[in-house]
Amino acid sequence: MAMAVDAAASRARKELGSRAAAEDHVRSRAFRLGIPRLIGVELEWLTARADGTESRPELTRLVEALGPHAPRTVAPSSSARPLPSGSAVSVEPGGQIELSSVPCTSARQVCDRLTADLRMLRALLARRSVTMLDRAADEVRPPHRLLRTPRYGAMELRYDRIGPMGRLMMNSTASIQVSVDAGRDEAEVVQRWELLHAIGPAMIAAFACSPRLRGAPEGDWASQRMRTWLELDPTLGHVDHPADYPAWVLDAPLTCVRSEMPEWYAPPGATFAAWLAGELDADIHRRPTIDDLDYHMTTLFPPVRPCGHLEVRYLDAQPAESWQVPVAALEALLSAPEVSAEACAIAAPVRDQWSEAARVGLASLELRAAAAGLLSLAAESSRDMRFTAALDAAAARCLRGLAPGEEVR
Repeated sequence: MAMAVDAAASRARKELGSRAAAEDHVRSRAFRLGIPRLIGVELEWLTARADGTESRPELTRLVEALGPHAPRTVAPSSSARPLPSGSAVSVEPGGQIELSSVPCTSARQVCDRLTADLRMLRALLARRSVTMLDRAADEVRPPHRLLRTPRYGAMELRYDRIGPMGRLMMNSTASIQVSVDAGRDEAEVVQRWELLHAIGPAMIAAFACSPRLRGAPEGDWASQRMRTWLELDPTLGHVDHPADYPAWVLDAPLTCVRSEMPEWYAPPGATFAAWLAGELDADIHRRPTIDDLDYHMTTLFPPVRPCGHLEVRYLDAQPAESWQVPVAALEALLSAPEVSAEACAIAAPVRDQWSEAARVGLASLELRAAAAGLLSLAAESSRDMRFTAALDAAAARCLRGLAPGEEVR
């Protein structure tokens, strides 16, 4: 066993020989083939002190509240113990709390496990007077980074060169991320990739609920959270085919190069491909390794990110328990090839309207029709009757042009 670990570590430190080898490695890491059967979910919440001021909690308060469940990014000696139903807890740069489920075999199972762990997480935080806010964007507080790690320092530096949206995204937003298997073969990977991208704008509009974000430039947006991503990278959503993803990774700007220094750095605008080609030798003094490429992939955030599985990243955090609705919708729309084909046809008129979806949401009649159509199809196609009524209600809400939560006001 030790020899196998040593061999893997040695391979990770090995320099990449060529761009073709680097693309092959990205492809192998990004798309892991196998019969689709698993679904996972990551939920994020803004946090605040429960004293009526909505001030950000101190990092020490979060660490004390989480105890043995605290992630090592904030408590290096922590055991980082999962919660009883298997979910891992992490802390995001602005003090957001994230709950990451174990992979499950159904939306019902993952929702049940997350619900149980969420109940415990709320209780743990309440012990130190910390509350979780069901908001996708911080309407009250300016962005402020609590987590002082080299990774987030490098991200902040890079995003500051673009504008204010980087700090807002890092410190003042929260999302739902849903992960599904990539597919059993290349054809199925393409089909699932196509579906998740085609429905992206309509799903953004259906679940947009962050119209206000303290510190954002003027402008009315249905999803200020998604706006931050679009203004950081206007090309989001433009990788049309899985085969194009490895080249996109190599041509993406470097966020940082890890080192023993307290601050990690990368030359502004430099890409991984430039580093690989030797164009950064004067700045970095070494060529990239397989481990460097693996890390670079973790610093990229397309709306559908291949991590072996496919991670959907374009959904706003939802009010109360309604986060289960988009989880159920994605499961249903991926349930059979004929369902996915129908979903792509419904979404076709708006499939390229990423910015429009984030800006106007359901105020667009085209996006409204597509969102309602997709959720109605999900209700018809869901294999779990528990979700049918909620999906039908979400479709009706979209037809009325209401954002999540507005139907109960």
